[in-house]
Amino acid sequence: MKLLAFAIALVVASCEAATPQLRFAWKEVDYEWNTPAERENAIKSGDFVPANNLPLGLGRWKNKLFVTVPKWKNGVASSLNYVDLNGTSDQLLKPYPSLKDNFIPDSAKDLPSNKTIISVFRIYIDPCDRLWVMDTGLADIWGAGNQIVRPSIVIFDLKTDQLLHRYFFKLEDMKEDSFFANIVVDVDQNTCDDAFAYIPDLGGYGVVVYSLKQNDSWRVAHHFFHFEPLAGSYRVGGVEFHWTDGVFALALSEPRENGFRTMFFHAFSSTKEFCVSTELLRNYTHIDKQEAFHDFKLLGDRGQGTQASASFYDPNTQVLFYGQVNRDGVGCWNSNKPYTPENNVLIFSDPKLYEFPNDLKIDDEGLMWILVDKLPRFLYETLDPNEVNYRIYSISAKDAIAGTACE
Repeated sequence: MKLLAFAIALVVASCEAATPQLRFAWKEVDYEWNTPAERENAIKSGDFVPANNLPLGLGRWKNKLFVTVPKWKNGVASSLNYVDLNGTSDQLLKPYPSLKDNFIPDSAKDLPSNKTIISVFRIYIDPCDRLWVMDTGLADIWGAGNQIVRPSIVIFDLKTDQLLHRYFFKLEDMKEDSFFANIVVDVDQNTCDDAFAYIPDLGGYGVVVYSLKQNDSWRVAHHFFHFEPLAGSYRVGGVEFHWTDGVFALALSEPRENGFRTMFFHAFSSTKEFCVSTELLRNYTHIDKQEAFHDFKLLGDRGQGTQASASFYDPNTQVLFYGQVNRDGVGCWNSNKPYTPENNVLIFSDPKLYEFPNDLKIDDEGLMWILVDKLPRFLYETLDPNEVNYRIYSISAKDAIAGTACE
C-alpha cells in the first residue's frame, strides 16, 4: 500500500501544471520623465492622471518588453512604452520612441509629427525587427472622445528606433462604429518588403487588410465577424457588464503547403472559433465574394462562458492560446485535434492573479507573455491604488501545456 501511495504521489506531482512567473507588477504605472518638474506640471494641468493609465498590450523584442497604455480616459501621458527585462518588477515605463512623441494633450487637433503616437491598444513585432503599431488616433475614449486623426499603422525599425512608415486608413476601410484594437502581421524574414497586416474591426464587424508593398488597404466582410447575442454578458471581478464586441482576436499559423497561412479568429463576445486562409484575405479585391463566403470555416465552440480576449498561435507546439476573461485565466487548443469543449483547456486560472487577461504573445524563445489588468473594474468602478492592479507573467509555452489535452 505504501508503494502504491508513493507511486500515485509521483504521478500527481508529475502532472501538476507549471505556473507562470510574475515578472512585472504595478499598483499604478508611471513614466520616465525628463525632469521632476515636468511630471509635477503634467499632474497639475491634468495631462497626467496616474489612476487613468492602464497597461493593456505587450510584445517582446530582445531586452525590451513593450507595454501599451491606451487613452481610455483623460490624462494618459504615454501610450507606447517599454520596460527592460532585467529591470525591477515595478519599474517606470519608458516612452517609445520618446516622451515627446507620446505626450500630447487629449484636446489636440492634429499630429505634431508623423511619428507621434496617440492611443495604442496592441502591437505586433515581426521577424524583420519591426514594430507595428495600430494607433486608433482617438483620445479620452471613455470620456469626451477626441478623434485627433484617422486610425493608422505606424511602423518602427527596432534596430534604430526610427520611423519607417505611417499609413492612414482610407474612409472606405471604416464604418460609423469602427474600432481597431489589434493587429497581426503576415511576413517572414525573406519577404520583409511584402508584409501584410490584418486588423480586426470589433465595432464595425470586419477586417482591414494592409499591403506594405502596395501601400494600400481593403476591407473584408463576413457574418462570422459579428458578435453572438447570447455571449455578450460578462461578470469579472464582481463587475457585470455587457459588450457587443465583434471580431477581435486574430492568430496566424505557420505557412501551409501553398505558402499561405491559416488565420484563426473569434469575436470577443463569442464562444466560437473560425478560420480562413490568408490567400483569400490577400486577394479579396479580385475574387468572387459570393463564392468566397464559404471559404470561411467554423472550427467549433469552446462552451458556455468561454469568451476570449487576445489569442496567439505557437508554431512550435501547434497550439492556439487565448485569454479567458470570464474564467480569469488562459486557455489553449491543439490545432491537430477537433475544436470541442473537451479539447479547449483552461491551463491556469485564479481570480486573484489573472483577473482579465487582456493580451498574450509568444516570443522567439518560446516564452508566453501574459498581461492582466482588471479592465472592467477600471472602466466601471475604481481600482484600489494600494493593491497590485496590473501584472505581467511569463511561462514557457511547452511547459504551460505539459500534461494537458493541448500537449
